[in-house]
This record gives sequence, C-alpha cells and structure tokens, in this order.
Amino acid sequence: MVPYLVRCAELGRQDCIEAVVSKLLEKPKSVSILFTVAEELFQNGKKASSVPFYQFAIETEKDSHSELFVISQYRLFRAVQGANAEDNWKAIIRFEPYRNRLSENLQLDALLQLANACYTLQKWKDVEKYADELRTLAIAVYQDQLRKKDIGKTEERLDTERHLVVYYGQSSLLKGIALTMQEEYEEAEKHVHEYTDLSWFELLDEIGYKEVEKFNVWGRANLYGLGLKKGNLNLLSEYVDFLTEHPNEILPGMLTIIEAANQHGFCIDELLDHFSAHLSSLHDHQNPINLSQNFHFWDQKSEYDFRKGRTSQAIDELLLCLDFSDKMAYYHGFKRCITKFWKHLPHASNEQKDRYQAILEGRV
Repeated sequence: MVPYLVRCAELGRQDCIEAVVSKLLEKPKSVSILFTVAEELFQNGKKASSVPFYQFAIETEKDSHSELFVISQYRLFRAVQGANAEDNWKAIIRFEPYRNRLSENLQLDALLQLANACYTLQKWKDVEKYADELRTLAIAVYQDQLRKKDIGKTEERLDTERHLVVYYGQSSLLKGIALTMQEEYEEAEKHVHEYTDLSWFELLDEIGYKEVEKFNVWGRANLYGLGLKKGNLNLLSEYVDFLTEHPNEILPGMLTIIEAANQHGFCIDELLDHFSAHLSSLHDHQNPINLSQNFHFWDQKSEYDFRKGRTSQAIDELLLCLDFSDKMAYYHGFKRCITKFWKHLPHASNEQKDRYQAILEGRV
C-alpha cells in the first residue's frame, strides 16, 4: 500500500491517490499508513507531494497531542515554505501552537525555521520571540550534551538537521538582525559579538568548526554594518574590502550599506558601480531569504536614486520591486510600491506605465 501511494504521488496521479485514500480512511490505523507515505516523500525531497498526505493524517488523527499529529503539523509547515509570503504566514500561524510539543531535536529545527520565515516577512518582534526560544533550548540541549559526555554516554547522538552550534549561533544572529532593524543598535551589537567568536563551544567536529568559521564571517560583516548604521563612515572602505573577499556577502552587505546611505545621506555611487555586475546577476534567486533581500535592496536603491534625482532609473527599480513583491505575494510591499509609483507617475515614461500595468495584470 505505502509503495503504491508513494509511486502515485511521484507520478502526480491524483485520481489514484484519492481512490485509495477514500477506501483507506474506512479502515483502522489508516493514519499511520498516510503518515508513513508522507514521511517517505518528505525525506526523499518530494515535499510538495507529501503535503496532501500530511493533511490527511492531521484530519484523521483525533489526538492533537500525539507525536504523529504534531510531527505532521511540523512537516506540513516545512513543506509549504517558499517564495509566497502569504502562504508562509498562514503556515506559521497554523503550526505555531504546536511547536513546543515537538521533541527537542525537532524543536530546534522548528524554531530556526519559524525565525527564518518571520525574517523574510520582516516581522521583527516575532523573529525576536523565536530567536529567544531557540537560544534557551539550544543552551539547555548543549548543557545536557556536555553532561552526557562527562558520564560517558557518547553513543546518544543528537539527531538534528544542523550541528548544535548552528542553533545557538543563529539564535544570536537572528536576534541581532531583529534588533538592528528596529534601530536598537547597542543592544544588537551585544548579540553580534556573541556569535562572532564561538571558538569556546565544545562538542565541535569538522562540520562544527566550519560552522563556527561562517559565524565569524557573518559577525564581522554585521559589526561593519552596525557601525555604518550608527554613522561611522570611516568603516566603509574596510567593509568594501571585506565584501570583495567574501562575495557571498555582497547582497546582504550592500543592502546594509544602502540603508545606511539613505539614513545618513552619504554617496555610494562608486561602490554601486563597483558591485553592479554582481548585483544585477542576483535577480533570479528564488530562495525566500535571497528573494526578500533582493526586494529590500532594490527598494532602498530606488529611494537612493530618487534622492539623487535619477528619477527614471528609480522608477525602473521601483517596478522591479513591484514585480518581486507580486511574485512573493508580499502585499505590504506591493501596496507600498504602488503608492510610490503613483507619487512619481507624472515622471514615468509610457513604457514604464505599460510595464506597471502589465505587472498588475499578471502579464510578466
């Protein structure tokens, strides 16, 4: 039964699935079969195909505290995460009440995913909440792992998607970002320093050491960013050298720089030219976090060019943001872009007006 349903799902045979499931639901223990099918699809990377089976399992299972029910809610939350902001927010609301019923290993993953999802939606208070919960849990699990090591229970390995140091580091990183975006710079800096140096963290293996190195890079980048946002322009040259050495940090780094430029009114024309080829190649990224960063970068770039009097270029960038927000179903951003476009409508060319209409009508 399970292999047949898995194969039907992989082939997209919805008719077969519905026929079998309708008969299956009449039998006892059907929920465990549906859950097994969903798990096999999910673990094999067929997350979209697993969704209806998790939904069937949730609807069939009567006990909302059962492990099967709670894991199904978690997997469903993970399976539907994507570029659509509205769907992501609905998934957060649906799953959030069940997060504390998961086992600790799944709870670490769940809290990190919840915080990341709220990051893409710029819901900074929610990011803070989940980051705080993640930190508390990561510390408790870390201390428990140290205790087990001391008494020789090394065979009890922690079964998580990421190394334990990732959950601890990400809790501080996400907390720092959330505070930064709320302009609480001094408090944010404390959290940045926490994850910049995680060399003290025990239980590190080869993967763990690599993760610690990543946090060091991110921490150094974010300390530069905080300095700029506090108005210390002397750091700009060092930050540019840092971004040149770490090209993966160019998009989030340039977003930080242009936010600071708009905030403090300084000029970064040469810097934008320097990284223009790299930034223009990032438009097609479909990762939710990258897509969110793209939207906010070009939104800030549009503000920068309006301030510089480059109105036509700014409107082009505004239309790019409108297209991004439409693809993301990010309605707050979509409405903001429409409001800005109408504000500058007298300066828009006929071609720009046509493109605006095409985006609204879904023709691009």
